[in-house]
Amino acid sequence: MAKIYLFDWGGTLMVNPPEMKGKMCEWEHVEAITGAHDTLALLSQQGCKLYVATGAGDSSEADIVAAFKRVGLDEYILGYFCQSNLGIGKGTAAYYQAIVDALGIDASEITMVGDILHRDIEPAIEAGLNAIWYTPDAPREEVSSDYQQVIHLSELCEL
Repeated sequence: MAKIYLFDWGGTLMVNPPEMKGKMCEWEHVEAITGAHDTLALLSQQGCKLYVATGAGDSSEADIVAAFKRVGLDEYILGYFCQSNLGIGKGTAAYYQAIVDALGIDASEITMVGDILHRDIEPAIEAGLNAIWYTPDAPREEVSSDYQQVIHLSELCEL
């Protein structure tokens, strides 16, 4: 069976500077996280199914797709889950359960990859998903053993 990944958007697949506000698709400059293109391409080649699960409350699914198109990541993504199409905000087990229901598969078959512990990882685990905490700024010796973690997105291709 193909691996199914949910990726957080800002800070995991695309750079999300804290000073930037509003819809990312309207920003003057957008960029993919280092290694995102190669990682998504390889995971896709391996037969993985890739989706985005974002908490961007001010962006519609069309806005999110537009931002992904600007950096060329859209070709790897099969679908986008957000507050506007799920009717529930990210950061709760209910959000992830809504995605499980939409995909029509068992939660244990899905792995969430994200950079914020309390919004991406803990509620996904609570909903029964697997989760990988993306911690690019953590020195290897400071990586927690409580959660599966990667420092580089490319590490996902080795799992």
